[in-house]
Amino acid sequence: MTTAAAESAQTTIVPSYVLDGWWTPSSEAAGAAGALAEVRDASTGELLAAVSTEGLDLGAVVRHGRSVGQAGLGALTIHERALKLKELAQFLNGHRNELYELSYKTGATKLDSMVDVDGGIGVLFTFGSKGRRELPNSHVIVEGPMEVLSRDGSFVGEHIYSRIPGVAVQINAFNFPVWGMLEKLAPAFVAGVPTIVKPATPTGYVTEAVVRLMIDSGILPAGSLQLISGSARTLLDELDYRDMVSFTGSASTANLLKSHPNVVHGGVRFTSETDSLNAAILGPDGVPGTPEFDAFVRSVVTEMTVKAGQKCTAIRRTIVPAGIVDDVVAAIGARVAEKVVIGDPRAEGVTMGALASVGQLADVRDAVESLVAAGGRIAWGSLDAPEVVTAGGAKAVVSDGAFMSPVVLAWDDVRAAALHGTEAFGPVSSVVGYSSIEEAIELAALGAGSLVATVCTNDPATAQALTLGIASHHGRVLVLNREDARTSTGHGSPVPHLVHGGPGRAGGGEELGGIRSVKHHMQRTAIQGSPNMLTAVTGVWHKGADRHLADPADPSAHPFRKSLAELRVGDAVRSELRQVALEDITAFANETGDRFYAHTNEEAAAANPFFPGIVAHGYLLVSWAAGLFVSPEPGPVLANYGLENLRFLTPVPAGDSIRVTLTAKQITPRVTDEYGEVCWDAVIENQNDEIVATYDVLTLVAKEWPA
Repeated sequence: MTTAAAESAQTTIVPSYVLDGWWTPSSEAAGAAGALAEVRDASTGELLAAVSTEGLDLGAVVRHGRSVGQAGLGALTIHERALKLKELAQFLNGHRNELYELSYKTGATKLDSMVDVDGGIGVLFTFGSKGRRELPNSHVIVEGPMEVLSRDGSFVGEHIYSRIPGVAVQINAFNFPVWGMLEKLAPAFVAGVPTIVKPATPTGYVTEAVVRLMIDSGILPAGSLQLISGSARTLLDELDYRDMVSFTGSASTANLLKSHPNVVHGGVRFTSETDSLNAAILGPDGVPGTPEFDAFVRSVVTEMTVKAGQKCTAIRRTIVPAGIVDDVVAAIGARVAEKVVIGDPRAEGVTMGALASVGQLADVRDAVESLVAAGGRIAWGSLDAPEVVTAGGAKAVVSDGAFMSPVVLAWDDVRAAALHGTEAFGPVSSVVGYSSIEEAIELAALGAGSLVATVCTNDPATAQALTLGIASHHGRVLVLNREDARTSTGHGSPVPHLVHGGPGRAGGGEELGGIRSVKHHMQRTAIQGSPNMLTAVTGVWHKGADRHLADPADPSAHPFRKSLAELRVGDAVRSELRQVALEDITAFANETGDRFYAHTNEEAAAANPFFPGIVAHGYLLVSWAAGLFVSPEPGPVLANYGLENLRFLTPVPAGDSIRVTLTAKQITPRVTDEYGEVCWDAVIENQNDEIVATYDVLTLVAKEWPA
C-alpha cells in the first residue's frame, strides 16, 4: 500500500485509516476513470473533497484487525476498555465546535449537529459507565446461575460470554456520521472486538475528522479502529464466521449484503437497521385543545424537520382519529410555518437545513411523486424549490442546494399499499385517519415492521391497548402524554440504554440496549465440568469448588484481614454455632416492631404450613450471621454496601442453632481507585447442616493494607 496522497487529484481525497496509518490512493489509482466520487456542500453545492479506495487491500485491513486489534484489546480487561471510552468521550468533548463546523456542510443545523456529535459522545460516556458498573473486571462474563448436572454436584454447567475472535465491520448511513459510528463502536470496544468503520460517502469526511481526533488522542490500542473512506464492495469477501457486520441503510442494500455467500454459508454474523415507516398514533382522547394533541403535533413536526427528516426513526405515518385529520394537518402546517426556517445552517435563525445531497433531494421528490400517483395528495407544503436563508442572511432559491419544504400528505384510502410501503427519506409525513383502536393497531402493523412508534394518550386503557397491540411490530414504543411531554427524549431519539432496531422491514436487528449490545459482539458458550474447573475458567467461585478455610486459631488468616493483593477466590471462613433462644426472637420482635405472628404467636405459627411454631426472623439470622463472620478490627474491608440474592430456605425455631460459611466468590479491582469490590458467597446452616439462607455479601476492600 502507498501512504502518499494522490498527486494528480484536483481536490483533497478523504483518507482512510488502516493498518495504523493514514492512506490515500496512489496518483495513478486516483486518476483512473471513475475512481473518484465527489463530495459537495449540501447547502451551496461547493466541491469539498473526493473519495476513493482504489488499490486498498481490504484483506490486509481485516487481517490487521484480527491480529493487531485483537491483541491490543485483549490485553485490556472489560473495565479498562470501558475506562478508555470515558477518556475518549472527555477528549472529544473538547473538540465539538470544530465538528459542528464540518457538520454544517452536510446540511445539519446546530441542533442537528448536537444530536449527532453530542449524542455520539454521550454513547461513549454511557458505555464507559455501564461497562464498569454492570460487567466484571475480567475477560469473560458469566450468564445466569450454575446448573447442577450430577447428583453429587461434581459435574455442573453454565453459560459464559467471550469476545468473538474477528472484527466488527460497521457500515453506516449518511445521516449521522458521528453518532452512527460511535453507537456501534462503543459496545464492540467494551466487548474487546476491533472495529472497521465504513461511513457513507456524502458525509464520510465528518467521520474521518472524528476518527482523526480519536487516533490523535493516543487513547486507542493499535488496530482497534480502522476507517475505510470510500467503496468497500469486496469487504465481505474477506470475512468469515469470526467476524460480524452491523449495517445501517436501505433495505435493498441490506438484502444484497445478507445474500453474500459468506453470510449465507460462511457464518458471518449480520445485523441490520434499515428502512422503517414509523408511526405515531394519537389516541381518541387527544382532541384539539388537550396537552396530548399539542405534544403530538410538536413531535410530528420535530421528526419531520430535525436532520430535514433524514432519520430512520422519523414519523412517516401520522395515525389519528378520523374526525380530526384536517385539524392535525392544519396544526402541523401552522407549527411548521411558525417555527421552521429553512436555509444554510451557518445562517442565523435557521432551524432546518438541506438534505445531504442533491441526489438525495431528487430521491425524496421522486418518492413523494410516487406516493401522490398512488392516491396521496399534498395537504400542506410543496415540491417546488423553497426560498431559503443563505449563509449571508439573504433569502433566495438556491439551485445548487439540496433544500426542500416539509410536505404533509393526506389519503382517502388509508390502506393504500404505497402509504405503508414507500418511504420518502426527508421532511415528509402522511396523516391518516382511523375509526377504532383496532384499526389504529392494524394500520401501524401495515408498516411490516418498524423501528419505533409513538402512542400519545392520557388514558391508561388506551395506552395499554395500543402499546400491546403494536409492540410485536416495533423495536421501541414511546408512550407520550402530558406527564412526560417535556422530559421525553422524543420519538426519534434512540438512547444507548435501550435497544435500537426493529422486526421485518426495519431489518430484524438490534443495536444498543446497554450491555445487551456488548454481548452481541461475544459468543455465548455453555461450559461443563467440575466446580473447580468452572471456577478456574471464569474466575468466579462455584458451589462445590475447593474452599481455603481460615484457621480459627489464627486471626490473621481470616479473609477480612486480606487486601485484594492477598485475597484469592475461594478464601473462606466458617463460624461456630450460635443457638437461637425464644427470648432472642421476642426481643428482636419488640425492638424492630416486626411482630408478625410467626415470630410471636405459637398457636398461629404452628397452624401455618411453613412453620413448626414460633421461628426466628430471617433478618435476625442475617444480622447474627454478620456477627459470626465479621472481623471487627480495622482492616482492608472498608465497607459493606449491600446484599444480593437473599433467600430464606429453612425456618429456625427456638432451640436450633446456626452457623455461617463465607467464601470469596468474585474479586473486582477498580481500575481508577485504591479499592475494589468483593462478592462473598454466604450460606447459613443449622445444627443439622440444613441450609437456612443463602445470599451474596458485597464489600469494598482495599487493594493494599499495611501488615
